[in-house]
Amino acid sequence: MADQKRDYYDVLGVSKTATEQEIKAAYKKMAIKYHPDRQTGKSDAEKQEAEAKFKEAAEAYDVLHDPQKRQRYDQFGFAGVGGAEGNYQNMSMDDIFSQFGDIFSDLFGGGASFGGFGFGGGFGGGRGGRKPQHRGGDLRLKVRLTLKECATGVTKKFKVRKKVTCSHCHGSGSENGSGDTQQCSTCHGSGYVIRSQRSILGMMQTQSVCPDCQGEGTIIKNKCHLCGGTGITSGDEVVEVNIPAGVADGMVLNVPGKGDAAIHGGVPGDIQVFIEVEHDKNFVRHDNDLLYNLIIDVPTAILGGSVDVPTLDGKVKVKIDPGTQPGKVLRIRGKGMPAVQGYGYGNGDIIVNVNVYIPETLTRDEREALERMRNSDSFKPSQSAKTGFFNRFKQMFD
Repeated sequence: MADQKRDYYDVLGVSKTATEQEIKAAYKKMAIKYHPDRQTGKSDAEKQEAEAKFKEAAEAYDVLHDPQKRQRYDQFGFAGVGGAEGNYQNMSMDDIFSQFGDIFSDLFGGGASFGGFGFGGGFGGGRGGRKPQHRGGDLRLKVRLTLKECATGVTKKFKVRKKVTCSHCHGSGSENGSGDTQQCSTCHGSGYVIRSQRSILGMMQTQSVCPDCQGEGTIIKNKCHLCGGTGITSGDEVVEVNIPAGVADGMVLNVPGKGDAAIHGGVPGDIQVFIEVEHDKNFVRHDNDLLYNLIIDVPTAILGGSVDVPTLDGKVKVKIDPGTQPGKVLRIRGKGMPAVQGYGYGNGDIIVNVNVYIPETLTRDEREALERMRNSDSFKPSQSAKTGFFNRFKQMFD
């Protein structure tokens, strides 16, 4: 298994537009292939690899067969389904069997044999297979957001150069819009071509999608003069992207169906929106908490008082206790960043790190006053103060 986590759709070998039944069927196919009962006679390394792939498929199915998990995964990737990530490789096989009991009873219960299990025509082309459904290309956009926009959510509009549905034939590819077709002369209607090549092992055959009909088995008789029969042309489109509250720098949002249009009226691609967050003058973000560095003057640190601390929606008063030491941490609860669309609960906090400003220049009167204070026992650090400072200093290097 590779160290890098694989896309769940790639794991099951299905497209992003796959139906629930297609996802279930694909998982069944992998469950049969990598089921422990089918690894008899194989080496220990092969059995371990099969078990890892079996668990990987179970994790992918757990997310993709659940509409809510799938929606979060489509929009936020692995960050949107953190609860599932990595769990299955640590689960026992018995746990997986019990979790998906309906699947495995269907596969292996009631005396069913591996040889007698069929999958219909849903797993690929070939003669008699379904007509291929083309899919448009995915596009990528980058959007820069302020921290405030990340906290509240925002709608952004982009003018995108992309493949769009042909305005003349409305995607049919036919000049008159009728969509009249005839059998492809290259593949004779099969949708694929077979090429033979001699090798040291003898004649080898390779099968590939027909380059003329793109796997459809038919070609358009009278092609549209504008798009050449593809049903798509290049054009501009204004795309509106709703960015939810709580997004963070480096996140990728998926906008389904807003990418390139597909040939012959197929499924349009998606747009991946890469989030980039501008530097904020007040805060550093840590998960859903915001870190703020507060600097107070010496009299306030000694005598106490109240100071203004910024938040994302205005300022709040924060009490400073008498004798506040540099490095003290205060917490303003619920004023941090929100969780992304229910992934987590509530808002984070603003964590205030208190520092004391030491002036670099003094007047004569100020210096004389401080000289008098120097000899006062109140201004000499106690043993507990020394210990507390040492512990904070030590934590910096732990």
